[in-house]
Amino acid sequence: MPKWRARTLNSSRMDRSAEFKKWKAQCLSKADLSRKGSVDEDVIELVQLLNAREQFFTTSSCAGRILLLDGMVALKKANGDAVFKFEPFVLHVQCRQLQDAQMLAVRSTHGLEVPLSHKGKLMVTEEYIEFLLNIANQKMEENKKRIERFYNCLQLALERETITYSHTKIKEKNNPFCTHKKKRNPEKLRGKCIPEENDKEPENDDDSDPGINVAIFPKDY
Repeated sequence: MPKWRARTLNSSRMDRSAEFKKWKAQCLSKADLSRKGSVDEDVIELVQLLNAREQFFTTSSCAGRILLLDGMVALKKANGDAVFKFEPFVLHVQCRQLQDAQMLAVRSTHGLEVPLSHKGKLMVTEEYIEFLLNIANQKMEENKKRIERFYNCLQLALERETITYSHTKIKEKNNPFCTHKKKRNPEKLRGKCIPEENDKEPENDDDSDPGINVAIFPKDY
């Protein structure tokens, strides 16, 4: 790659990094417009962990909730279609790069949504509603455990990322001619530094971080 082209790419990346940093500062300085006005206690450590890293910032979060959707004070007064819902924790995060977003790409099917009435007519018994409440409370307890597992897995992944980045920088500083590109003709590689396991093709391209596996969370998360 010509030197002028390399400088252009580096400059572009610096501009995007500076723009992301500015955007992050603006978003985190805004007032919390949620009804509660603060981050839920069960996810505050997770939010702080992400916001402490330069490649992430959170835009909204919810530790989980149980609700009855109808807009009426009590179920017996409902005149529409009342729905009982449990929603697991939700975390919206802005990421600087695609590989950062891939690290956090986790979905869950831990929710619950059950219709209770139709056009004002109650379709279930009070005993069944009590049963749903017990199920929802159990799901909420499991939800808290999942938040803790998510936090621990993410913390470990970020620590590995930091270690890998530090090692890469040390290698580059000690030998600026070291290359991480794919294996070429051995005759052309004489006198150059190549990765230790040069008999394998790297799975990531030059912009990816080989020290981070996207699947850092349990399969059944």
